[in-house]
Amino acid sequence: MIMRQARVCTLATVKDGQPLASLATPACAPDLSVLLFLSTLSEHTRQLKADPRCSLLLAAPPRSANPQTAPRVSVAGLAELEPDPAMKARWLAVHPYAQLYADFGDFALWRIRLQSGQLVGGFARAFRLNKADLTPDPQAVAALLEAEDSIMAHCNADHADALALIAGRPGSWRMVAVDVDGFDLIDTNDQDPIVRRINWSGPVTDSAAVRQELVTMTRAARQELSRD
Repeated sequence: MIMRQARVCTLATVKDGQPLASLATPACAPDLSVLLFLSTLSEHTRQLKADPRCSLLLAAPPRSANPQTAPRVSVAGLAELEPDPAMKARWLAVHPYAQLYADFGDFALWRIRLQSGQLVGGFARAFRLNKADLTPDPQAVAALLEAEDSIMAHCNADHADALALIAGRPGSWRMVAVDVDGFDLIDTNDQDPIVRRINWSGPVTDSAAVRQELVTMTRAARQELSRD
């Protein structure tokens, strides 16, 4: 999932009909809406306050030397301030370096409610997306959100070895977020850690499906290790 994996994006805002493109650092809420932690001093924040219409471009790495082979998605939506501390914690979970300024008074969390988009799977492979395409099953989202803390606590306390196997290298790996499309891992041994995204084989609906996915991933990682 390009959107949930992206750690940087282009944010386009508008003022008096003139667009402005800025670099931003996204995270996805459980319902796939996009979270941005923005400075109130920035021009794009002032523009969002005046006009909440915006768009985002999020891209995966290119598959060849041709940059147009990069899978990417552009989405349009409406921005609003997000007061929920749990959503701020989710954003910080995948951008841990931002703890340095997380409590500054001139920063605030915004949520982009998605309306439409376009997926480009590579060169000359474009598909229109409507709001339904950008909305995961609400019941599954709610089920995973309710179970998220217990899933992470169990995996981090009892299955650190399995998380390291899934991550693909030794370390003190911890699960920091879970959603219907996958989960995020961080190696707490790293002084400047980068959060790694792991996708499920397909959208999951509850904690039992998460357990099965993790068992399958761990088994596959052990088999791969034994072949090496």
